[in-house]
Amino acid sequence: MTAETAPTPAPRRSAFEVDTAPFKARPVAVIGYGSQGRAHAMNLKESGCDVIVGVRPGGKGEARAQADGLKTASPAEASRTASLIAILTPDMSHEAVFREDVAPNLSAGDAVLFAHGFSVHFGRVNAPDNVDIVLVAPKGPGDLVRREYERGRGVPCLFAVHQDATGEARQRALAYTACIGGASAGVIETSFAEETETDLFGEQAVLCGGATELVLAGYETLTEAGYQPEVAYFECLHELKLIVDLLYEGGLEKMHEFISETAIYGDLRSGPRVINDETRARMREVLKDIQDGTFARDWITENQAGKPQYTALLRKDLDHPIEKTGAALRADMPWLQPGANA
Repeated sequence: MTAETAPTPAPRRSAFEVDTAPFKARPVAVIGYGSQGRAHAMNLKESGCDVIVGVRPGGKGEARAQADGLKTASPAEASRTASLIAILTPDMSHEAVFREDVAPNLSAGDAVLFAHGFSVHFGRVNAPDNVDIVLVAPKGPGDLVRREYERGRGVPCLFAVHQDATGEARQRALAYTACIGGASAGVIETSFAEETETDLFGEQAVLCGGATELVLAGYETLTEAGYQPEVAYFECLHELKLIVDLLYEGGLEKMHEFISETAIYGDLRSGPRVINDETRARMREVLKDIQDGTFARDWITENQAGKPQYTALLRKDLDHPIEKTGAALRADMPWLQPGANA
């Protein structure tokens, strides 16, 4: 498996205006109706695009899309109808979806769009030379993409061109970004390589893998020292949201503004003792595995084997004592219950 090594464009972040009329004149297919699929399809439709959703006949996605007032068809028929096909199904399904439903129904000059570059970057999807291959990746979950559009705003997007067969690939990606609301929030031009590798690294080393392991290690350190599990839960997991919200809203400056001087001093003094040169070396190892394709090969092989290691590791994670402690505590927090913020 060979990863793409195309150079990354110079960073460009801007709100922009783009002529979307040519884009709207041709049908758009959205394959898949999960979180991102629904948001993209609804936003595209309300921006004036002719949208058809490619879903399994008789499935939940079809019922939900039709309830939302969208046209539906099988993925193959949707692909045959449209001039731009957005594949918004899970990464591991892209190869089969493209091979079985999209590729046989492509015409010269069509475009195929992805919201994550994994399958193209790592060679799982190889399109013919006569179609455009582009990426538009909103930097937020689908429900946020939808909510912000409904408010007349948008979520920032990354976009990239992998293959420009028509000379219009970049314009098509920008028009798509505008029609899902990203134009009003700002866009950054990137490459499939940069988007894929940084996304995987962020998930593994910081946002998911790094953050959860740090939480568990902190909880274990306190409980092993004899502190109550409930107190350890609050200090190492529950209050993390407060800090993340401050960082999200205003970076380090806002966090430091709203925490105590004692907390700031502890942050500055002890943070580097936990995240040190050894931690950074492990992060570089994670990044190398992503860059050279090791992680992609492992994940593809794991899926082909039926995900036994994935299932075992997930079960181990969910069986951690912090889960039992947290479930009991959250039961007494009515604001966290389903529908509480409706």
